[in-house]
Amino acid sequence: MSSLPHKLYRAAEVRELDRIAIEVFSIPGFDLMTRAGEAAFAVLQVRWPGARRIVVVCGGGNNGGDGFVVARLARAKGLDVSVGLLASVESLKGDAQLAYESMVVVGVEPQVITSELLADADVIVDALLGTGLDREVEGALRDAIVAMNVSSAPVFAIDIPSGLNADSGAVMGVAVNAAATISFIGLKQGMLTGDGPAHCGDILFDDLDIPLATYDKVAVAAERIEYDDLSALLPRRPRTAHKGDCGHVLVIGGAPGMSGAVRMAGEAALRCGAGLVTIATAAEHAATINQARPELMVHGVNDASDLRPLIKNADVIAIGPGLGQSKWGMAMLDAVLSCDVPLVVDADALNLLAIEPHMRDDWVLTPHPGEAARLLNVLTDEVQAERFSAIDKLQCQYGGVVVLKGSGTLVLDQDGSVSLCDSGNPGMASGGMGDVLTGVIGALIAQGLELAAAAKLGVCLHANAADRASVAGERGLLASDLMPHLRKLVNGL
Repeated sequence: MSSLPHKLYRAAEVRELDRIAIEVFSIPGFDLMTRAGEAAFAVLQVRWPGARRIVVVCGGGNNGGDGFVVARLARAKGLDVSVGLLASVESLKGDAQLAYESMVVVGVEPQVITSELLADADVIVDALLGTGLDREVEGALRDAIVAMNVSSAPVFAIDIPSGLNADSGAVMGVAVNAAATISFIGLKQGMLTGDGPAHCGDILFDDLDIPLATYDKVAVAAERIEYDDLSALLPRRPRTAHKGDCGHVLVIGGAPGMSGAVRMAGEAALRCGAGLVTIATAAEHAATINQARPELMVHGVNDASDLRPLIKNADVIAIGPGLGQSKWGMAMLDAVLSCDVPLVVDADALNLLAIEPHMRDDWVLTPHPGEAARLLNVLTDEVQAERFSAIDKLQCQYGGVVVLKGSGTLVLDQDGSVSLCDSGNPGMASGGMGDVLTGVIGALIAQGLELAAAAKLGVCLHANAADRASVAGERGLLASDLMPHLRKLVNGL
């Protein structure tokens, strides 16, 4: 068993890794299946040491074969094991058939899957569908998944929860709600974004001891990123550093009644190390923002002419928090689009951009799924069902670096590489979190990071700060609760 890898794959690529291990490195498929079953059973014993009655729900493919191995091992340990098989014995082939025969030898016979079979289980093992699912689950398969979900027993998924799309992280009609999932050989990208995290539960990984050279022969689909791996992008400052060395962020937003968003973005930029932060906001609450956080330089702006001298002094512009969609907001965005300063674009600036699309390379767009849907003129559900496809389309239409926020936030570089941050928690579902992220990314660009590096590090900083802040509980977590944790993280504390 190993920690989660950074390389992420689609289902087809994992199948190719499996093929290479078997055909190029001469590892019998049945050996890999046996290793998978052994790894799964080892996790089951550690996580549920008191479990005595195990029900393994198997399909007819290799995922079912893994389940047969688990059932055989559980019986050998003296556990009460039942196997529900949703396929005819005659349909079993290859390695799955061998695993089935080995299971039957120790006295485990398959049964029809019923709610009664699952009723008294201590643990249910999901070995039903595996990674090859490409259409909605129907009929008896759907009934079996529903039965597992309504059972009071925890479900342990082998390789991937049945019904979850391994590539997109979308639920194909219905999917198993697993307490834990063990994945093999290659970690599937869909497990870590969209609906994936909610259905996988705790994710474990085992490479089944295939040769490392196997991975050299298959392209990676995405990279899982963590703050610890990116923190070197912010080295310790020299003792001679002054505020001019640390960059000047201009944050534009805060239409009447929405001053909080721009203030949080500005403070987040300061807490992440920007040397200077200027706020350009509606004139009526400029003084209030300045009183609340005197380190911010706050200017009331009425039109583009008021904004131009502020733009000249900026190393990066963050626009959108509390911007609104009035004529004032559109005037602010128009003024910014005509300048050559790098941009971070969020919130209502994205909504205005959806009305009048624009394309450039020197910006970071940070939409949540609803904003992404407006930018693409599709439904939010369509974005969530195909998050990897959606972020690719966003970059094709708007350029630059794109951050698609949500559970398993995605970052797409200018070169087409996708990164995925699996940190963060549901407590982040509260107002102002996106405004803080905007300020974080802006601060990193101001301090000299390239756009893509700033987006990746910013996303990880933001998510890790939220995880630290959630120790007191996820519900009730405020965006401003992240500030002290951001400061500690950027200082390596």
